[in-house]
Formats: sequence, C-alpha cells, structure tokens
Amino acid sequence: MPTVLYKRATFVTHLPTGHLYTHSHCWMSPFSKGEWRVGYTKFALRMLGELVDVQFDLKPEAPVQAGDVVGTIEGFKAISDIFCVGNGKFVTGNPGLASGLENITEKPYDEGWLYQIDGKLDSRAMDVDGYRAFLDMTIDRILEKQRQEESTQ
Repeated sequence: MPTVLYKRATFVTHLPTGHLYTHSHCWMSPFSKGEWRVGYTKFALRMLGELVDVQFDLKPEAPVQAGDVVGTIEGFKAISDIFCVGNGKFVTGNPGLASGLENITEKPYDEGWLYQIDGKLDSRAMDVDGYRAFLDMTIDRILEKQRQEESTQ
C-alpha cells in the first residue's frame, strides 16, 4: 500500500495515500461495495498510550449515524469513546482483537482496524494531504501550549 512520510517535531508516521481521515484521527479504507474499515491513526494511538481493552456496544446491522458512539477503547493514558465515521449500518468489530490488541498499534493501517460500517462516510472526511495539514495544525497547537506552560514555570 503506497504511503507518504509525515514528520513533525518528534512524531513520525507513514500515512497510506488510499485512506481517508477524520478530525478525530480515524482512518477509513474501502473494504467492499459500500463497506468501510475504520481504525485509529498512529497519532490517535500515541495519545491513548498502551492499549488495555476495546469494546463495541452495537450488534451487526445496527443503524449508525456519523458521531454515534459505537464502542470504547481504553489505554493507560485515557479511555475514549469510539465514534462512527458515517451513516449506515454497523457491520462488525474486528474479530482479531479478541485475541490481542497488538495489531492496533503494530499494524494500525491494515490488520489493526477497529470496526466496519456499511454506508456513506461523513462529508468532512479528508484525503491524506488534508490530514497532513490537519496534523500540522494539531501538533503546532500542542507545541505552543507546551511552550506557554514552560514559560510560566
């Protein structure tokens, strides 16, 4: 799968060019006609820290809308809701996660997918260039906040 290198400050990743991305740091990849696999980007995973658990609250075929909570992911740094990235039906959570969460962090852009939906993606989905610009802005904000905190100490 073709990727582009992204590097800003101390964060480095390879972003698949064929994926779409969200402002909540998810990626989406077409799986079959109308179905999408969804996972977290390396940036999101870095914010979560080491993963402890993933749970999905929906049964297959449950209707979903963009922004609905479909489950939770727990890391040592945070517990976070997993949000739906489109409108349609929840297909399944990744069955491979039942035996371990390593693929989420080791192969986040393919085998580490979280869930699958059948439907239409949120219209705010970005291509890789849009996501790179969004990451620049996000990381710059974090760095500025760190600089401000350091200057007040």
